Amino acid sequence: MAFDTHVLTRPPEGAAADWTIPQGWDDYSAAEHAIWDTLYARQLSLLPGRASKAFLRGVEALRLSDAGIPNFEELSEALMALTGWQVVAVPGLVPDDVFFDHMANRRFVAGNFIRRADQLDYLEEPDVFHDVFGHVPMLADPVFADYLAAYGRGGLRALKLGGEAYLKYLSRLYWYTVEFGLVEEAEGLRIYGSGIVSSGAESVFALDDASPNRIGFDLERVMRTEYRIDDFQQNYFVIPSFDELLRVTVETDFAPVYAAVAAQDTIRIAEIMPGDRVFTHGTQDYARACGAAKLT
Repeated sequence: MAFDTHVLTRPPEGAAADWTIPQGWDDYSAAEHAIWDTLYARQLSLLPGRASKAFLRGVEALRLSDAGIPNFEELSEALMALTGWQVVAVPGLVPDDVFFDHMANRRFVAGNFIRRADQLDYLEEPDVFHDVFGHVPMLADPVFADYLAAYGRGGLRALKLGGEAYLKYLSRLYWYTVEFGLVEEAEGLRIYGSGIVSSGAESVFALDDASPNRIGFDLERVMRTEYRIDDFQQNYFVIPSFDELLRVTVETDFAPVYAAVAAQDTIRIAEIMPGDRVFTHGTQDYARACGAAKLT
């Protein structure tokens, strides 16, 4: 995604004006395809009973079980038939306006490189496994696909309304839904955020560990809340359904929400607020052991 102050301001050499590049699927080595297969097998052994039904349906519908790194052209053909989305390769982080424009027009930007074999457990910059395995299955769900397109349109409006000042609030919404969201299902809480489903360790931590808070989703609350980028999350926000997430997004006039959030204090990461619907009041033991600076 974007929201990064170190992103380039113009397309690098070899990229089109919209920052897209060829995936270069024929250039992947057998070893790189094997890394994908290893990561896929590991995650699929963990996710049944943990991942949302929508995510698991997407994995099946898009045939991600086929061996090797998916071909973006074939993936896009399948997605277009389901929800009108496609996957396009980019050379890394892209400017915010480019990111939002692609999303608003149902183009999901993805990195085309894959991590090395010694980086299976952690990689700072999103690679093709995070972007495709983590994000794309949810784009096969019509409701979530509509949410992400609405988010892209909202990002373009935010740039016009308040420029970069409003993007930190919008980035928190993305972080706590698209990247690290939980959803209520009849069987219990389930994961759908890409940062969780693409991580073996966080797939367990997000649902089973006593350390993090698990809090009911509220738009303004989420947009006021700081987040971690360097370790497991100290908060996870729980949506009641994807339909409700979409409804809130498309029915809300964000301009007064931005103004209201800007007028209030930022909520520290681990803080429980009056009025929160608390599924789990976390111990924060993991963060404390790691020396996290923003514990309440």
